[in-house]
Amino acid sequence: MLSQFRVVSYGYVLPDDYLAQVQQAVAGAGGKTETWERSANDRFEVAVLQVAYDGLPGDGLGVLRAAVAGPGAGYGDEVGTAVVPAALAGPQRKLLIMDVDSTLIKQEVIELLAEHAGNREEVAAVTEAAMRGELDFAQSLHARVATLAQLPSEVIEKVRGDVELSDGAAELVEAFLDRGHAVAVVSGGFSQVLDPLAQGLKLSYWRANLLGVEDGRLTGKVVGTVVDRAVKEASLREWAAAEGIDLAQTIAIGDGANDLDILAAAGLGVAFNAKPAVRMAADAAITIPYLDVARYFAGV
Repeated sequence: MLSQFRVVSYGYVLPDDYLAQVQQAVAGAGGKTETWERSANDRFEVAVLQVAYDGLPGDGLGVLRAAVAGPGAGYGDEVGTAVVPAALAGPQRKLLIMDVDSTLIKQEVIELLAEHAGNREEVAAVTEAAMRGELDFAQSLHARVATLAQLPSEVIEKVRGDVELSDGAAELVEAFLDRGHAVAVVSGGFSQVLDPLAQGLKLSYWRANLLGVEDGRLTGKVVGTVVDRAVKEASLREWAAAEGIDLAQTIAIGDGANDLDILAAAGLGVAFNAKPAVRMAADAAITIPYLDVARYFAGV
């Protein structure tokens, strides 16, 4: 049975030798390149192969992904290649859903808050362990938030001013929204910081934890249910259903262990500058710091 795929290579610069290796790997795995396009902007280059694969249904993705993992030795994380079902780049409406801290934005908000409490290094170490999957996320979040108790609530406004979007994030969101797709974020961070950011980007949906505040000071507690990996996956399914979008037409992007369930449930799970375990589990990875590489995976 003939199946269609997009083989998307990206990098700061795409060496001709690397692209030749990718094409040879695709051919060696039984893929036939039907069209080939190459483009560049002022930050990165992209090459897209439209590939046909004649084999058993479901075989092509695994075979081609294994094949393109070989090229690139010696280039490190400066180049990468993803294999995506061609149907994902079709005309159907899509849902793009992203993690926030270290994905949509460059920072970890809990660490910015902890800096005001004088314990950023301690909190950052716990965050790293949680993102590697070494700690239960909810328990680690409660422990980290507890260190913020009695901080004046004004620090939230200061932290908002320190938040920076990841390079290419605004372009990615705008491209999807302009073409009529839905864009959502779901975060283990905090609503007080995310809400104005999401409103400014005109996102379709967003969800995060709520920091407790009483008498103008942080209580050191999270109000309500913690947004953990299960809540992230449930949010994907809820919002896709609300928009009438099939899960096969969803793209999830994240960087940590807290994102593993949502990456697995989405039609395409993308690891963005992620921890090794997340990169291994994801369908595709972006290893350069430009979030809008994901546009090319989805043909947007």
